[in-house]
Amino acid sequence: MQIRLTAPLHLRHKTILPASKSISNRALIIHALAGGKDLPKNVSDCDDTFVMVRALMQTDDPIDIMAAGTAMRFLSAYWSVNEGTHTLTGTARMKQRPIGILVNALRTLGAQIEYVETEGYPPLRISGGLHEGGRLSLPGDVSSQYISALLMIGPVLRKGLELELTGQVISRPYIDLTLKLMKDFGAQAEWTDERHIKVEPQPYRPTPYYIENDWSAASYWYEMMALTPDKDAEIVLTGLFADSAQGDSAVHGLFEPIGVHTEFFCDDDGIPCVRLTKQ
Repeated sequence: MQIRLTAPLHLRHKTILPASKSISNRALIIHALAGGKDLPKNVSDCDDTFVMVRALMQTDDPIDIMAAGTAMRFLSAYWSVNEGTHTLTGTARMKQRPIGILVNALRTLGAQIEYVETEGYPPLRISGGLHEGGRLSLPGDVSSQYISALLMIGPVLRKGLELELTGQVISRPYIDLTLKLMKDFGAQAEWTDERHIKVEPQPYRPTPYYIENDWSAASYWYEMMALTPDKDAEIVLTGLFADSAQGDSAVHGLFEPIGVHTEFFCDDDGIPCVRLTKQ
């Protein structure tokens, strides 16, 4: 079987992109730590985010996060600093995914976490409360979700958090995204040099928040715009910010030299948008 793909000859379109899952999951945790009442607006409708919202609203135990790895990591840190005992579990596959690095780090900060079944793997029984915090060292090549999970609870620790990342630091854009969202909710969190991050013990403040749409999804429209022979082509993508902290927002600079021009503007409802045209 052969499949032939061709660029569209005419391209005029406005599309509503999906909300960013990465921002949604972080904003939900930070919003909860801030004691916010109303959920952030434009939350992603993906399965991972649905599981996160359900878990944060759930009052009974155990909390089943199914196959959502991000939820397992972020909620493990979240429940470590909230009063009460909670059991986090998931699918059979989730119970095979190691989480020892994060658990050990949380224990270093004072968390009480037990492995319910197998050492180093979910399910976890977490007895939460306010912890001292302080200094912590992690390899820089661990999952950025471990690092983000720890950073997000930093402001509610008595001494804040000083995090050292050793070796090669990977996935820095996701770490930077976490720091940006933390600061959007009133935290003081900064890189002090290329390997150290300091989070002050300054609680979050409840903040109305609109979640940006996904720049990864936008990249496919940039490709279509670059390939179409339509010189008058125009694409409008909604919900994208000019000062985005998403790593894939670099796409607008990458496509400029090959003839795709990006214009940022707000629509009649005040929603930030991007207009793509041919140069």
